[in-house]
Amino acid sequence: MSDFAPPPPSPSYSAQPGGESDKQFIVTWLLALFLGYFGADRFYTNQIGLGLAKLFTLGGCGIWALIDVIMIITGNRKDAQGRVLAGYQENKQVALIVTIAIYAVGIIGNAISSGLAG
Repeated sequence: MSDFAPPPPSPSYSAQPGGESDKQFIVTWLLALFLGYFGADRFYTNQIGLGLAKLFTLGGCGIWALIDVIMIITGNRKDAQGRVLAGYQENKQVALIVTIAIYAVGIIGNAISSGLAG
């Protein structure tokens, strides 16, 4: 028997750098999709400075808001501690399909309404 004992387990998996966040992927994605212009997704992931910047620029005139939605769906957005959002693997496909459908309906609706106006 050895006198060497392994270190005690860490108190929380989510407290480890690179572990899973306590922030949910679905909540972050929905906030970015519907309230991204106001920085709601950044505030939710505790990125207060970026949330304020996004709020004051209205999502970078929409460009920053769109980029954030894409980054969230591709798994490149993390929380303030650099951890992966919880539930990403289970929900990424549904989020992608719903996002494409929402943007497609918006583009088609805009095209139809511009055709009716002209």
